[in-house]
Amino acid sequence: MAIRQIPRPFQYAWGGGHVVEEVSFDGEHKESAIQLLEYEDGTVDVRFCFYAGGRFQRNPLLLNEGEIDELANQLDRAPRLRALLARLSR
Repeated sequence: MAIRQIPRPFQYAWGGGHVVEEVSFDGEHKESAIQLLEYEDGTVDVRFCFYAGGRFQRNPLLLNEGEIDELANQLDRAPRLRALLARLSR
């Protein structure tokens, strides 16, 4: 698993901000990541993404059961992200 600086900037055509929390897991073929993006205006998004060969990929993130478990274990160190994801299962 790569160690990436938090916070770090991101930019989309509609706005930018910082990745403020991130959990990731190095799988056999990719590093899966879930990130909390905080825009300059204070709004937030959750990004499900992956890295391959150390580079950010713009393809859909696929997770197997083991990867889901590993990412869930890491959410203790990302409390805002954990709280947002918990809302998915209510």
